[in-house]
Amino acid sequence: MILDSPRIPLSRRTVVDEEQLLDQLDLVRLNLPAAFQEATELLVHKEAVIQEAEQIAQQIIATAEQRANQILDEMDIVRQAEREAHHIRQQVQQECEIMQQQVLADIEQMRRQAQQELGEMQRIALAECEEIQRGADDYADRVLSDLEAQFAEMMRVVRNGRQQIQADSSAKMAENANFARRFQDRLR
Repeated sequence: MILDSPRIPLSRRTVVDEEQLLDQLDLVRLNLPAAFQEATELLVHKEAVIQEAEQIAQQIIATAEQRANQILDEMDIVRQAEREAHHIRQQVQQECEIMQQQVLADIEQMRRQAQQELGEMQRIALAECEEIQRGADDYADRVLSDLEAQFAEMMRVVRNGRQQIQADSSAKMAENANFARRFQDRLR
């Protein structure tokens, strides 16, 4: 209303319709308590909204803190699990190294034992071979000795036979010579 009213030239003043202004002021005066009441209700409602927002904020903060603590606990559990896993991994690795050393020691001991057994078996085999060789030599010596005795007996028989043949031959020759002389004598 003031902005729409005419201005007085060369001054900063405005001509306002007095009646219209008073009517407007009456309207404002009549409506002012309702506006105050609405404003008061808004302020009360604002306080309730702020309190509710603060409660919600407190709940969100509490939930967030609880979740943060839970996450921290979970992270602690994860870190503890990682530490335990690392410890278990080291322990298993140490046990594997110990077992590997034990297995290598057992293998070395078994190798030495096998070499000893092999050496013993070779010694026994050589002794048995020598025994078999001695037995074979003894057997061959006995066979050859028997053959020698048999050949000696055969040689004796052959000598005796030859001597007999020679004796018989000499006797037969003498007899044949006698026979031939007698025959010649008869023929003469």
